[in-house]
Amino acid sequence: MKKYLAEMIGTMVLVLMGCGTAISLSCGTDTASVVGTALAFGLAVIGMAYAIGKISGCHINPAITLGVALSGRMGWKDAIMYMIFQVIGAFIGSAILFWMTKETGMEGTGANDLQSGVSVLGGLLAEIFFTFVFVFVVLAATHEKNGAGNAAGLAIGLTLVLVHLVCIRYTGTSVNPARSIAPAVFQGGTALSNLWIFIVGPFVGGALAAGIYKIFDCKKECNK
Repeated sequence: MKKYLAEMIGTMVLVLMGCGTAISLSCGTDTASVVGTALAFGLAVIGMAYAIGKISGCHINPAITLGVALSGRMGWKDAIMYMIFQVIGAFIGSAILFWMTKETGMEGTGANDLQSGVSVLGGLLAEIFFTFVFVFVVLAATHEKNGAGNAAGLAIGLTLVLVHLVCIRYTGTSVNPARSIAPAVFQGGTALSNLWIFIVGPFVGGALAAGIYKIFDCKKECNK
């Protein structure tokens, strides 16, 4: 149960800090707000990696959990429970943000949506590709023998910063179904009608990352 609660708290912090920054900076196309939002999500992951990493592995993202399960690093029972508690944590974080924005007269919950001029296919492909990159780095950095060790959290967080810097212009950057589900429910509108993109895309990207990483996940061959 400690693992599940850790995932809930970690995801809550990710949504609260990442989406909260996006709201506070009115994240759009200006450089300052994009950079600030990207750093917020990355720093939240780094902080949580060192806070709960030894408890749950700090997935705080159903796409990562799917990739880890498909890689054979965890059982499916734990994987499903991780995802459930990640979504619960996201709802807690979004509820706090919803209350805060109502109190201050601000609008939005940091929900993902297709940005100006971006088609459904374009947004879906962006989420697939950038989730693939992110989850691939996660699997590599956390490998028991050939990973980044204590620096894994830093590598993963910085990769998430980079992914946001590129992808915000297209979808607001999800690469995380839990991070998208809760804010969309509170915000409604097109964020809710387009929510499937930010569930299907990250899950497909995570599954692809797991499948392709198996090619590089050498065991005996690496020790020759």
